[in-house]
Amino acid sequence: MSISVMARPSYIRSNQSALRRSDQREKQIDKEINDILGKLKNFLGDIRDGRPSIPKSSSLYKFYSERLRTYLLGLYMTPLPLIDHMRARRELKLVKSIRRKLNRYKLILRETDKSGVFHIGRASDYERKAIEYREKTGAYEEITSNPFNDIIGAATQLLNQLKSIKRISEWQRLKMMPDRKKTELAYMYFLPKAHKKGTPLRPIINTIHAATTAISKYLDQSIRPLFDRFARSTTIVDGVDLLLQIQKYIADGYFNSSTLFITFDISNLYTMLPQEESLAILAEFLQIHHCERINGMSIETIIKLARLVLQTNTFVYGKKLYRQIIGGAMGSAFTLTLANIFMWKWERQAILPKLPSHEFYGR
Repeated sequence: MSISVMARPSYIRSNQSALRRSDQREKQIDKEINDILGKLKNFLGDIRDGRPSIPKSSSLYKFYSERLRTYLLGLYMTPLPLIDHMRARRELKLVKSIRRKLNRYKLILRETDKSGVFHIGRASDYERKAIEYREKTGAYEEITSNPFNDIIGAATQLLNQLKSIKRISEWQRLKMMPDRKKTELAYMYFLPKAHKKGTPLRPIINTIHAATTAISKYLDQSIRPLFDRFARSTTIVDGVDLLLQIQKYIADGYFNSSTLFITFDISNLYTMLPQEESLAILAEFLQIHHCERINGMSIETIIKLARLVLQTNTFVYGKKLYRQIIGGAMGSAFTLTLANIFMWKWERQAILPKLPSHEFYGR
């Protein structure tokens, strides 16, 4: 069952915590003030671009804190008009009713993949499809011990080693270094593809706080602009870009009654990439386009960092630990770029050589 998200103006009350007790709202205000002040002091306490820092003991912070408290009190403590209060009560009752029914009938309510709707499915169906997905792809293996310390140690050791032999700079080392206090294992969840027959699941690995996330992001920031530039001729940016290419194709006189418009879909791309072969193709892509150094890093250094990201992708699902042994995490920034470069190689071998020069191909 799918529930459409109707296109209408957003409804957000000014005081969304109005139904909570006042002491709970006051605690939330204190928490937000402490969080904002902490970040502000850390930011302004550093010297950046030659400007002077503001000491953490400065009276300016006290003045700002008082102003901030006044503002937050207005947001959290302002009474709602009667009609909004009644609506909030009604919506709270509705949400609690939905939660009870989801628990009672063991259902899962989840936003779908790409379709902009909510999907209600049985928890047993989700679990069955998740098992089938793991068995079909063979991309994951169950592990028995927590690899958290090993992964942080491996990332830290590699970055320190690369810095010591001058393969990366100090600022690059710090940018990619995991913060143990903020690091945690990734976890997997599934999004239903309601727009496809049988409502298959798309696996998402939440790597926001994973040990190699900073490395993954930096590799993506460094390499994706290169791919976007060198693969532009076979890239369809969006629907408008596709229409412009078709328009040009027609204007050039190639469109006729026998013209074929063919589309294809690649299933489970992220979990079918051979890891070492993908890294070899990445190196080939950089070499062919004469990118021997990117932000001061050699291709060899980039491959070492990329290998660490791929081979340390471990996560929690349910109450079990898994390691990904094929492909990369859908949810990791670098995986998309690596998958695109892998497809670049396949396109060069299987598609473009067989395509007449006046035809166009894009992905």
